[in-house]
Amino acid sequence: MGGSSASRTLRKLSREEAFYFFTSIGNYTGVSASSLEEFVEKIREVNTKSLEFHLYRWDFEKWATEVLEDEKLAEQIKSVRSLGVTGGALRDQLYFTVLKRYEELKRQLSPFS
Repeated sequence: MGGSSASRTLRKLSREEAFYFFTSIGNYTGVSASSLEEFVEKIREVNTKSLEFHLYRWDFEKWATEVLEDEKLAEQIKSVRSLGVTGGALRDQLYFTVLKRYEELKRQLSPFS
């Protein structure tokens, strides 16, 4: 049972479902993520202003819940927001949090775990 929800969360997304990084309303960074794996990578690359913009508008949680259907990830992102961090500290914290969840889901898919 855990496997099917993990595969749903880890699936490749359509262009409509992808996460698009903005630094403010109307200012698209040109960076998007069409899977949780890509999202992890993009957290490392995208301008921290974009991470701040989306985190404090609850965009990451909304995407985790509505598109990835992963309430646990949404909760973990919420706890990052509650720290009130910005800039590089936010990038590190968010990256670590999302990467950990990604690896946890990958393990659920592996028959050897």
